[in-house]
Amino acid sequence: MIETRLGDFEEVILLIAGILDDEAYALKITEEFKRQTGREVSIGAVHSTLDRLEQKGFVKSALGEATAIRGGKRKRIFTITALGKRVLKDAMDFKMSLWKQYPLLAGKLNFSF
Repeated sequence: MIETRLGDFEEVILLIAGILDDEAYALKITEEFKRQTGREVSIGAVHSTLDRLEQKGFVKSALGEATAIRGGKRKRIFTITALGKRVLKDAMDFKMSLWKQYPLLAGKLNFSF
């Protein structure tokens, strides 16, 4: 059976892939992760996470065009699938439910999506 839950790191990588849209390839995701979090991450960790997300059906990948800048190499571009979008929404809904129950914030959060 395929795992359909997201780990925290997987969730962040999936969100960043969505933010980057048609620029969602491993190196760009790695750079955006550092920009968004202030933390370093290895490109190998991003590659293995993207592979795992693809195996789970949360993203699909396709090879982009070869460019001279990349020495003729093609980028592997990742796109979030419908299942990936649903899993992200479920993760967000779950976390929002928990935040709304947190005693210091109970009744003070007004989020609507």
